[in-house]
Amino acid sequence: MRTWQVERRQRTRHLIELGGLVVKAGIVDLTCDDRAIIYGALLWAADKLQSDERDKALALWADKGKQAFEHEATA
Repeated sequence: MRTWQVERRQRTRHLIELGGLVVKAGIVDLTCDDRAIIYGALLWAADKLQSDERDKALALWADKGKQAFEHEATA
């Protein structure tokens, strides 16, 4: 397989995994699959990460995500 094909498959897998996180978090159901709302929420998160609240947001979100993964693993 050619290098570009391997890279393309890796990128595709990465994008699918990221989309799976959006579904796993319940965002799709909670927004009735409204892509404008989902995109807006992601833009809001990106704004937070570009602000002086970056470190606080990263710590909060990392903590919440780790707890959710741990809870899922034990369930």
